[in-house]
Amino acid sequence: MTDITLPEQGRNRYASLKHRLLCMIYEAVLLFGVVFAAGFLFDVISNSTSPFALHNWRQLYLFIVLGVYFTYFWGHGGQTLPMQTWHIRLVDRNGHPVSFRQACLRYCLAWMWFLPSLALSDAFHIQNWPSILLFVAGMIAWALTSKLDQDGQFLHDKLAKTQLIAVPRKPRESDTD
Repeated sequence: MTDITLPEQGRNRYASLKHRLLCMIYEAVLLFGVVFAAGFLFDVISNSTSPFALHNWRQLYLFIVLGVYFTYFWGHGGQTLPMQTWHIRLVDRNGHPVSFRQACLRYCLAWMWFLPSLALSDAFHIQNWPSILLFVAGMIAWALTSKLDQDGQFLHDKLAKTQLIAVPRKPRESDTD
């Protein structure tokens, strides 16, 4: 594995919260297709005709599919396509590429964006619009964990010993003429 040249020291080397959140929106759009295709494949292989058939197995399968997606890209260059677009790279604390173990840990810890609100919705039987509001509040609360860190990193990055850095943009050929 090769080291990654980190941008200049200081807060500018880290990806901004705005760019990370915009990257997440782009990622969600792409993941819709990944989940749709993986779900279709699951239905074909399992010969399932009902969305409720094998529900727990489907969730486990999709969890693994998404885990493979993220850990592969994070472990091979530190960027998914949306991260490339927003010039964000995942590295360890020393600027090295993340290990497979770190990528897996970060993937599991990143579910904290969603799990607390989903657990509360289930525990208190919250449904419809209130559950959506709780979900959004949970995501906002998790995003705000970056404000508690001096480098602006999310809590799951601190726990996984990873960081999201800003990648300097390469000048286009048309810009150099």
